[in-house]
Amino acid sequence: MIALIDYDAGNIRSVEKALVRLGQEVCVTRDRKVLLHADKVILPGVGAFGDAMGHLQEYGLVDVIHEIVEKKTPFLGICLGLQLLFERSDEAPGVDGLGILKGEILRIPDGEGLKIPHMGWNCLKLQNNGTLFRGLEEEPYVYFVHSYYLKAEVEQIVKASTYYSTLIHASVEQDNIFACQFHPEKSSGTGLQILKNFAEL
Repeated sequence: MIALIDYDAGNIRSVEKALVRLGQEVCVTRDRKVLLHADKVILPGVGAFGDAMGHLQEYGLVDVIHEIVEKKTPFLGICLGLQLLFERSDEAPGVDGLGILKGEILRIPDGEGLKIPHMGWNCLKLQNNGTLFRGLEEEPYVYFVHSYYLKAEVEQIVKASTYYSTLIHASVEQDNIFACQFHPEKSSGTGLQILKNFAEL
């Protein structure tokens, strides 16, 4: 069973629908016991970094997430879920992220002719043999919606990057932790393959 962490963030239902389409048993919950007994856990989300960390603390989910990660349960962060795994964000100065991975979330710099938030399809440059990208073409296109981007401290954990005004670390993997800045659930067949790869871990 795959558990989606419910912390009042947007877009959880579309991730749930995509997983159900793949034939997965899914539940949306913030119940500690259910989350700790799940086979896999996903932290989805669209929203603001500071608000999201506030909700995770309010619902007692910060410690639960650390427990899940320490148990080596496969864990996937999507969009805001990726950003929360890191130490801090330009979007919420003074607010600590989960700090599970090393790095920071920065605002996408203004670029001539580029709109922020970055919304749309971008090509990924795959690197360092990412598990989530097995069976995909060399430069797959995926769908992004974000104004802030990841700069990971450790280059080896970066499995995909893209360019939009600056180099964006678009996907990372470390041990049992996986994360994507883009939305696999909105990325057509490519995204479904990424979710399938995670579900089959």
